[in-house]
Amino acid sequence: MASPDLHTSWLSAAVESFGGSFNIRIEEGAADSVEFFEDPTSPVCNLPTNIPKPPPVTGKIQSRATVPRQLANSDCVPKDTWDRLFKEGFGADVHVIAENGSVIPAHYALLTVASPVLGNLLQQSKVRNGIRCIKVAGVPHGAVYVFIRFLYSACYDEGDVKKFVLHLLVLSHFYSVPSLKRVCINHLEQGWLTLDNVIDVLQLARDCDAPRLTLFCIRMVVGNFKSISSTEGWKVMRRANPALEQELLEFVVEADTRKQDRLKKIEEKKVYLQLHEAMEALVHICRDGCRTIGPRDKVLKAGQEACSFPACKGLESLVRHFSNCKIKVPGGCVRCKRMWQIFELHSRICEEPDSCKVPLCSHFKEKMLQQTKKDEVKWKVLVSKVRAARNAVSLFSSRRSFFNDHRIVL
Repeated sequence: MASPDLHTSWLSAAVESFGGSFNIRIEEGAADSVEFFEDPTSPVCNLPTNIPKPPPVTGKIQSRATVPRQLANSDCVPKDTWDRLFKEGFGADVHVIAENGSVIPAHYALLTVASPVLGNLLQQSKVRNGIRCIKVAGVPHGAVYVFIRFLYSACYDEGDVKKFVLHLLVLSHFYSVPSLKRVCINHLEQGWLTLDNVIDVLQLARDCDAPRLTLFCIRMVVGNFKSISSTEGWKVMRRANPALEQELLEFVVEADTRKQDRLKKIEEKKVYLQLHEAMEALVHICRDGCRTIGPRDKVLKAGQEACSFPACKGLESLVRHFSNCKIKVPGGCVRCKRMWQIFELHSRICEEPDSCKVPLCSHFKEKMLQQTKKDEVKWKVLVSKVRAARNAVSLFSSRRSFFNDHRIVL
């Protein structure tokens, strides 16, 4: 991995086996692995034995099991107080032992409320001298410290999270702390991922049940497949997890296919839009006239300016060729054949055949009654596509005019 803050050996182990990279062992006896678990700096409170019984509490008496949950859900205690309680370790009855043997004092009731998984493990551990001990192996001491601190107050330093983000992701998943998992995922998505470490993070996200992060990594792999497939992380993944490599290759092929289909549809829409523009230009030429071509009853001006129809110039040359071509039979001349198709398409779209000035409009409408069903279906599909392009242009124009009319000047 490219990040200098993380050990490559730990990440490689996480890639090959999630269970093997993170182990937890409950200390049965304090003397087996640590000679003295109690923190000598932690204050010891010796209470007198003749304490009088407190007066009865008015109202409903709360059971002992509900006290920790109320403690965790209390909004009247500021976060700084919980953070101070963690750092000072006053009255700690749990020793969390990190991989290097260092001890982090904590409180059983608070850990139980913050993480039910951790609470169950502590409940199974033996109590020696009033202290429960639990060992967290596979992650550095700094990551365990940040994790326990988060359980107390949800406080953390950005630098610590950035340094131990993958370790904290594993801890949050193993001990079921969704809030910390969300913090880790946000940090990973916001600039921490690189082309060199995305494969390792992807495998860890799959193991830690983080679907959003998994999708984020897959999109990054698909978008930068050529660069990522040549990294060391990809080569290790290909040897350790060939099934994942095949899955990623399928994603890449599927994305490429969707891209080709999208480009094809874009090109088709362009063609239908050009046909729509040709229909408008044809009506314009046959009804109003344009520059040097127009209806017989229309007087054309020599200095007439160019019209606003984009297809008018090309259609003008096509009409001029059609009027002078000696072949002029369907199938004989390619350009004339195209003109015949434009005339027929117009007749199928035209909604005013009685007053239409386009030549052969009524002729093709009569011809439609004699066509085969197969040809009729083809023309109907083409007409629907052209009309859809027309509606899209009309909708866009209406929205643009609306926003221009209701422009807000700041």
